[in-house]
Amino acid sequence: MRVVFAGTPTAAVPTLHRLAEGPHEIVAVLTRPDAPLGRKRVLTPSPVAEAARQLGLPLIKTARLDDAATTAVQAAQPDLGVIVAYGGLVHEPLLSAPTHGWINLHFSLLPRWRGAAPVQRALIAGDETLGACVFALVPELDAGDVYARLRYEPPAMATAGDVLDALAHRGAYLVDEVVDAIAHDRAEPVPQEGEASTAAKLTVDDGRLDWKEPADRVLARWRGVTPEPGAFTTVGGARVKILAARPGSHGDGLAPGRIAAEGTDILVGTASEPIAVDRVQPAGKPAMAAADWWRGLRVDDPVAGS
Repeated sequence: MRVVFAGTPTAAVPTLHRLAEGPHEIVAVLTRPDAPLGRKRVLTPSPVAEAARQLGLPLIKTARLDDAATTAVQAAQPDLGVIVAYGGLVHEPLLSAPTHGWINLHFSLLPRWRGAAPVQRALIAGDETLGACVFALVPELDAGDVYARLRYEPPAMATAGDVLDALAHRGAYLVDEVVDAIAHDRAEPVPQEGEASTAAKLTVDDGRLDWKEPADRVLARWRGVTPEPGAFTTVGGARVKILAARPGSHGDGLAPGRIAAEGTDILVGTASEPIAVDRVQPAGKPAMAAADWWRGLRVDDPVAGS
């Protein structure tokens, strides 16, 4: 088949590579325009744009899937559209441009966690089983019939970044199987069943840790917002990003937010057992070991969240 692919971040790249290795022809790749990155705000191609360039695939950079994008896709005469985290919604007439419509790789077990941040929201909520679905794109958000799904139980302290990487690679094979099934007229999508929930895009404030919660809830949020938008707290009015954390092995009885050094560990109290913080980044400074930050801290009786 003639396939048009739409995607932007690193999580979309494994699927693009997998399709490029197969028998189907990728006639166009849609991705968002170059974006300013880093402290110097250098315009940088998206990971999908860079992958398409390396693969020698025709590339369309567009901030919106508008009339111009639709005309470009229609000119490519695709049989099928494949979308993985493009960062925009597909509306008519683009939705109907490919002969077989569009399929979407979504990183949740639909209908749970429809929306922009399914892995992050699932981890924050404490879900133990995550997954991915390939479904038919329809006008309603993430509501189409499901072609295939996979379940994934991440390691205990896997972050959203870790889970997205694992699902991106596993999901690439799932998409490949569905594309082949559609090409050979043996695909059998089924309607979504169960109660739907929404995975709204994360804001910076979603990364704020509340030490008055039990340790498992604090760590669930830390996992869900790492690496982006990033978990943080304040100490003495200064913001501190929490880059690495884990359950504490001692320090029971530490009050919520209270910080203490126990052996080589820097512990922060919660509503239950303490959490060990291993790596931090104070505002305006480079990332460092939590122990080094603690030794240089110039705050009397430091409390996280203060």
